[in-house]
Amino acid sequence: MDLFINITINGLATGMLIFLLAAGLTLIFGLMDVLNFAHGALFLWGAYAGIWAYSVTESFLLGIVIALITGMILGYLLERFIVKPVYGNHIQQILITLGVMLVLSEFVKVVWGPNIIQATAPEWLQGSWEVGSILLVKYRLFIIFIGLVVFFALLFLLNKTKLGLVVRAGVINKEMVQVLGINIRKVFLFVFILGAAMASLAGVLFGPYSGVIYAEIGLEYGILAFIVVIIGGMGSVLGSMIAAFLVGILGAYTAYFIPDLSLAVNFVLMLTILIFKPAGLIAAKEVGK
Repeated sequence: MDLFINITINGLATGMLIFLLAAGLTLIFGLMDVLNFAHGALFLWGAYAGIWAYSVTESFLLGIVIALITGMILGYLLERFIVKPVYGNHIQQILITLGVMLVLSEFVKVVWGPNIIQATAPEWLQGSWEVGSILLVKYRLFIIFIGLVVFFALLFLLNKTKLGLVVRAGVINKEMVQVLGINIRKVFLFVFILGAAMASLAGVLFGPYSGVIYAEIGLEYGILAFIVVIIGGMGSVLGSMIAAFLVGILGAYTAYFIPDLSLAVNFVLMLTILIFKPAGLIAAKEVGK
């Protein structure tokens, strides 16, 4: 039983990282109808910029701030100059954002080099607590806590604020929102930047969790984010949370008991769920659900 509890906690921590990445993608899908395959690159750059700042200043919190700023800047530039001209054209969105993903992944090597970079948790998050024979790793619990804070803050923003009302109204009818005198393009930009910031936050948290960062993590976790969004249901924040938990926990158990299937298990999970629920776990019409 203790083994299962430890594996489950590891899976929850992984799931929270995936949720932080997928939640931004959920918002972008739900409101903007944009297939952003460059989302994983925001995760990648958040990881590199944050870990670099952390290594230079020895302040993990400052590293998180730098990662968030990096994600917001890249999100702004990506929306303004890359995504904005291809609104409404999914084929062009896929091609151009996939190209940006590849370019940013290679440019990371130019800035920080091609080698794997070590990343360790800050001293105040190192170690673990023992409850009987159950090992509670501090950093993994920290990730779970941050993920829950972001989840509830996101639900509050979408359901309890005027901005959230505009976002949810934009999901239902963008044209009507514009007729009411609201600049929906600015709302689009805000959502894109928010999603980029969450992706970068996931990136900088991923570094100490895995112990290393490398240029391919953007593509690897970008694919996982799309799987989570599809499983959870397009536009559903709660669906993304549930799906991220499923992916994280199932991945943790598979990696421990059947390592050879750890790569394929997520695709099998997605296929199984879509057979019975083609619209995903929660087919929300509003991103606030």
